[in-house]
Amino acid sequence: MNATFAPHAPTLLLALTTLTGCFPWGSRAQHRLPTETAFDRSYTSDQRMIIIGAGAAGLAAARIFEDNGVEYTLVEATDRYGGRLQASTEFADFPIDLGAEWIHNQPQILDVLSGIDGTAANTPLIPYHVDEAATWDGTTLHDATDKADWMFNFFPEYKFKDSTWYDFADAHYGQRVAHRIRYASPVTAIDYAGSEVRVTLRDGEVLAADQVLVTVSIGVLRAGAIDFNPDLSAKKQAAIGAVDFPTGLKVFLKFNSDFYPDLLEYEVADGQMGFWDAAFGKDTDDHVLGALILGEAAARFSAMPSEEAMVTALLADLDQMFDGQASKAYSGDHLVVDWGNAPYVRGTWVEGFRVKKRTVKALNEPLDGRVFFAGEACDEYHQMGVPGAMLSGIQTAGRMLEADGG
Repeated sequence: MNATFAPHAPTLLLALTTLTGCFPWGSRAQHRLPTETAFDRSYTSDQRMIIIGAGAAGLAAARIFEDNGVEYTLVEATDRYGGRLQASTEFADFPIDLGAEWIHNQPQILDVLSGIDGTAANTPLIPYHVDEAATWDGTTLHDATDKADWMFNFFPEYKFKDSTWYDFADAHYGQRVAHRIRYASPVTAIDYAGSEVRVTLRDGEVLAADQVLVTVSIGVLRAGAIDFNPDLSAKKQAAIGAVDFPTGLKVFLKFNSDFYPDLLEYEVADGQMGFWDAAFGKDTDDHVLGALILGEAAARFSAMPSEEAMVTALLADLDQMFDGQASKAYSGDHLVVDWGNAPYVRGTWVEGFRVKKRTVKALNEPLDGRVFFAGEACDEYHQMGVPGAMLSGIQTAGRMLEADGG
């Protein structure tokens, strides 16, 4: 990578250091992890359970029910499990996380999430301590490597070396619970007014249960895609509305050379944009640059007439930064994942450190002691992202079984 950087204090990285200093979350919230999870207990229950959503939280909760012989059904709106956890093994000679990618935590979190001591030790990981970082202010590239070094030392985080978050969820949850999943079954209504909870699917079929766990995204809840009877309380609706869940998309571009730094923040006025070397630390000969676009900038890209138009716009930006090297090195291969416009996601992720404690508490309050909620926004342990979603699913499933006297 031959770019010349001007000295500069990167705005976004500086903001991140300020925020992480004020809020203990992710790898700085290890002390908040429970000393015991639902994996460490045994339960007995004759309750019929329904889990809505086979993403990170739903799969983790299903594992708890499966391990304890509980009768349950996992209802999934799409034709696959994993939610925003998704991987590509064909685009490059290493697996690419199409959804969540960073662990945002110390490796030991993998032991907690799998319920198996030694999981982290047996999982090849990459410390995300980049060699080169930069910001682009629209006219000049500025060196941000020192700030990135500081960030890693202050807030260490990791990535999977030769696997993905999807692979982790698949191995520890998905393969164990797949036989209980009903695919292509979007939920349109939850009625908990009677003696049992009735869940209506889009095709009109009604499923009955004693308890229901809702793990759909905040974006789906906010859109009112599921009707509740009785209605959600004003407090619950306010909590759902208080959680920031920005629209966004990821784009992967394959190049014939790596003319770019490991991490590049792009300062835009209408959202956030950033690039990263997706091959960083991997055993690969491929050169893949990832782009993450959030907020109004993402809406602007999503409104373009085609994926090719998005790629053309990104290449134009990169050419401006790197003197035309992007177009010369571009292989013609790209991947686009638009989570913001996916009907059963409607956003990207929740920044857990921004969610107030009272909001988390309100989100976690069950309806009539029978309809529960789990997901990254419900994470009371401040673990952020996938770990927060999984831990929320694990612990909420345990609470449901405890409520049954298990």
